Amino acid sequence: MDPTPPVSVIMPLLNEERHLEDAVAAVVAQDYPGEIQVVLAVGPGHDDTLGVARRLADRDSRITVVENPTGRTPEALNLAVDAAKHDIIVRVDGHGFLSTGYIEHAVRVLHETNAANVGGVMRAEGVTDFEKAVATAMTSPLGVGGARFHTGGEPGPADTVYLGVFRREWLTAAGGYDPRFTRAQDWELNYRIRQAGGVVWFDPALTVEYRPRPTLRALSRQYRDYGRWRRVVAARHKGSINARYLAPPTALAAVAAGVVGGLLWRPLWAVPAAYAAGVGVGGVAISRGQGARVAVRVPAVLATMHMSWGWGFLTSRPDQLVPEGDES
Repeated sequence: MDPTPPVSVIMPLLNEERHLEDAVAAVVAQDYPGEIQVVLAVGPGHDDTLGVARRLADRDSRITVVENPTGRTPEALNLAVDAAKHDIIVRVDGHGFLSTGYIEHAVRVLHETNAANVGGVMRAEGVTDFEKAVATAMTSPLGVGGARFHTGGEPGPADTVYLGVFRREWLTAAGGYDPRFTRAQDWELNYRIRQAGGVVWFDPALTVEYRPRPTLRALSRQYRDYGRWRRVVAARHKGSINARYLAPPTALAAVAAGVVGGLLWRPLWAVPAAYAAGVGVGGVAISRGQGARVAVRVPAVLATMHMSWGWGFLTSRPDQLVPEGDES
């Protein structure tokens, strides 16, 4: 394998006007000796993402713009892969910013491990006090469990990684991103790659700065969708669930039972009270050094993430979202 082969960076985009220019700048600023192509797959949103993308392409011949009529992420990713010229595919999001040396290090790890996909850590970084509170929760086991791509850990094989740097041959062998999965398409693809014998490799040195959702409502919707689609993956790929994914729905059920049952038997109020105390004390503990304006927001952020994920999981309808046997 050429130590510095040409790479294609693919970015699925929808309503990313705010961050797109900085995200692309982090790609083209990579000190990588090989050729870099950037493919921007833009959906029909409500801001000027397409205009920003076209202006970037006009200024830099390495950038290609393709339009994604559906606006859905899996279609955007597949369109971008089709437009990619090279055999190493680097996935980036429109609100993600590659760390210095990311591409060169990822290509080296691909070569050294012979992995199908390598990736690292989603390094959440907020700008506002609320975003900083979300970032604090997203980088703590209290918020997201023990997922290495959130909290870090030792390099090695993993179930999934954040974004990913792929060998095209494995994307092709796995059939690309499944367009039926509106969310969780990364986890689902990595599952199929692993089932086919490919290795998904985690390396904590690969970091991507991520901008969290800016409001409690947007965060709630995001985590509801995570829970909803994670149950779809579990239903379609038996044995892919574990205790970490069952913790939020279990917590929601326990809190709800305590609230309702407490109306009949007051001691049951201890359950929601214990949960509130846990996220309160835990939220303050993981916020050390962040300042009071951030710390005071973290407990509400934690509860929103847990309860929304749990609600999405419990109310998910896998047979409606991805019908059994539907391979379209």
